[in-house]
Amino acid sequence: MAGGNEKSVKALKEVWRRAENSLCADCGKPDPDWASSTLGVFICLSCSGIHRNIPSISKVKSLKMDHWDDAQVQFLARHGNAVTKATYEAHIPIYYYQPTYNDCQVLREQWIRAKYERKEFTEPGKQLPYSDGVKEGILWKRGRDNGQFLPRKFLLSEREGCLKYFTKQDAKEPKVIIKIDVINATFQPVKIGNPNGLQITYLKDNKTRNIFVYHENGKEVVDWFNAIRSVQFHYLKVAFPIASDNELKSHLTRNFLKEGYMEKTGPKQKEAFKKRWFTLDHRRLMYFKDPLDAFAKGEVFVGSRENGYSVQKGLPSGTQGNFSWHYGLTIVTPDREYLFTCETETDQLDWITAFTSIINQPMIPQEYASKCLDTVSFPS
Repeated sequence: MAGGNEKSVKALKEVWRRAENSLCADCGKPDPDWASSTLGVFICLSCSGIHRNIPSISKVKSLKMDHWDDAQVQFLARHGNAVTKATYEAHIPIYYYQPTYNDCQVLREQWIRAKYERKEFTEPGKQLPYSDGVKEGILWKRGRDNGQFLPRKFLLSEREGCLKYFTKQDAKEPKVIIKIDVINATFQPVKIGNPNGLQITYLKDNKTRNIFVYHENGKEVVDWFNAIRSVQFHYLKVAFPIASDNELKSHLTRNFLKEGYMEKTGPKQKEAFKKRWFTLDHRRLMYFKDPLDAFAKGEVFVGSRENGYSVQKGLPSGTQGNFSWHYGLTIVTPDREYLFTCETETDQLDWITAFTSIINQPMIPQEYASKCLDTVSFPS
C-alpha cells in the first residue's frame, strides 16, 4: 500500500476488509494480501505467482507494498471475490475438483487457468474435455518391477464403467481393466518425482493396487483426473438415484488422510520394529516397503469408536520389540492391537489426529462389508 493519497489508501483498506475478500479467491487461503487489478480478485502470494504467468489475463499487485491508483481501487470495489466468482465460477460441474491451498501446484494452476484463461465455467452446458464420458490417450506409467516410466495407452469409458490400459498403442486387449467404482486418484508429485505425478489406486481381490503415472502437460493430467471423477459421478447417479449431488460428490476421488514412515512390529509384538511407508486411505491403513510399491505388504481396516476401535498415544507397558524411534502409538481393534513408532513427536501427533478423525466417524453400511480386512495382519 506504498504511496497513493490518503483517500485512496483508506478506500483500498475498506474493500480489502470485506468478508468476501478474506479468503483467497482461488485456493481459499486466509488473509490474502495480493490482488489482480484486471480481474478484481483478492488472492494469496502462491496464487499470485500463477496469475503472473498469464499476464494477458491478470495483472497482480501487492496490497501492502505496491501503489494502487484511484481507478484500480474503484475497480476492486466494483468487483471483489464475490462478483468475480459469480462470473468465472458460475457453472462448475459438481464433480470438478476445486483445489485448496493444501493441494499441489498443477491442480491449482489448471484451476486458475480453467477459470480465467479458458473460461470453462462461464456458460451453462459448455462441452468440456473431461465431461463426455470417454477419454483416451497416453500416460507415462511406472513399471511395477523395473521402476521405469513408459508410455501406455489409457482408455476411460463411462458406458463400460471402467478404466483400461494397454501395454502397446495398437494392442487389441488391455493389460488391466479397472471398474470405475473401485478407483481412487490423487496427485503425488513428491512421491512420484514429477510435478504432474498422479497415483491411481484400485481394489484387486480386496487388496489395494497402485499405479503411478504422469503426463508432461499439466492440463492433460488434470483433465484425466477430472474425467475419472466425471465418470464416477455419473456411475453413482445411476447406482444411487435418490442420493443428492453433494452426497455423491463426497464419494468421488479423495486425498489420503496421512502418509509417511513409521516403524512397526509383528502380531506377536516381540519382533524388532521395521521402518515402513504407511498410507491411511479413509478406513484402510496400508504399509509398503517402498512408497512406490505396486501392492501393500499388509492392510488393516480402521473402524469407528462405537465398534471398538481407538488410537492411543504410546506403546503398551512391557513392549519387547526393539525400536529406534521413541514416539509410539497404538491402534486398538476388536481383535488385536497394532503398535507403531514415529521419528518425531510432530509425526506422532499428526498420525494420532488422522486416526482419530476416521475413528470418530460413524461407519456407513457399505463399510461394514470391508471389515473382513480387519483379519489381515501386518507381516514383517
